Amino acid sequence: MYDTVNELNYRKTKMLILGIDTSCDDTAASVVEDGCRIISNIVSNQNEIHKKYGGIVPELASRRHIEMIWPVVDEALSRAKAGFKDISAIAVSHGPGLIGSLLVGVCFAKSLSFVNNIPLVSVNHLEGHIFSIFLERKPEFPFLALVVSGGHTSIYIVEGVGQYVELGRTRDDAAGEAYDKVAKLLGFGYPGGPIIDALSSSGNPEAMLFPKAALHGSFDFSFSGLKTAVLNHIKKNPELKKQDIAASFQSAVVEILVKKTIETAKTKGIKRLVLSGGVSANSALRNYVMQKACEENLEAYLPSLYLCTDNAAMIAAAGYYHFINGERADFTLNPKAYLPLGSADG
Repeated sequence: MYDTVNELNYRKTKMLILGIDTSCDDTAASVVEDGCRIISNIVSNQNEIHKKYGGIVPELASRRHIEMIWPVVDEALSRAKAGFKDISAIAVSHGPGLIGSLLVGVCFAKSLSFVNNIPLVSVNHLEGHIFSIFLERKPEFPFLALVVSGGHTSIYIVEGVGQYVELGRTRDDAAGEAYDKVAKLLGFGYPGGPIIDALSSSGNPEAMLFPKAALHGSFDFSFSGLKTAVLNHIKKNPELKKQDIAASFQSAVVEILVKKTIETAKTKGIKRLVLSGGVSANSALRNYVMQKACEENLEAYLPSLYLCTDNAAMIAAAGYYHFINGERADFTLNPKAYLPLGSADG
């Protein structure tokens, strides 16, 4: 299994965490060394399965996870040139997410833990997104984290491992959810985020001024009104270029996300920002965050694009820190569709 005796000795001095994530529609497994070095990172996505429905079908997602979980984990171990005897702990995302999907990953991780006598660590999926940056850079605590994805849009103060305070969240649609719904209104495919981002580059972001919910006195977000405004524009102005609608919509989303995050950082006196979640791969959002952070003399940390979307390397990274802190999960661990970050279980 090992190429050389030297590699075998090297492995014994390092801590390898096997990460598993099946929170939504990606079956993912990864082997990460010491919480920061990715040895392998395997992701099997289901876009082809769900795109004809314009969104994720939970039952189809869980069925596909059952088919792919073992091949994906096996591939992650194979590429890492590691066996179960080399793994120090198994970290698994136990929520939030689709309950059927989560069940597959959690049950599989518990089985591996039991059969191979490997410690088990539970990780909140949102925490995993925050810790994706630790695979490349390590911002000092405390920092402000904007987690923005298809199911979540929240701002947290991160004071340390397991120490999270939610300051703001969406009151309705998540930003990524709004992207998918607007893409469907425009007749685009699924997932909508990357398509709108690509088309926006050839559109005019000032073609129409869509509403931006300020929610004064709060760090919360709201995107349902913006989605409705896009629908009304499409009905009243069918001749408008779809690229202009996409660009104007994206401009509104990006502006309010960054404005709220910068406002929160200044109010709380936080000098470091971490952007994470699937929507953090959006080119306009990344550019605008960097621009405004520079203007406000704030440090901005953005993970590489492949670490923005769901993956198991981020789960292994977060799991590593819980593991070295002495935290363990037992075989009563159950997945939770709703699991607020910072709760007793999260």
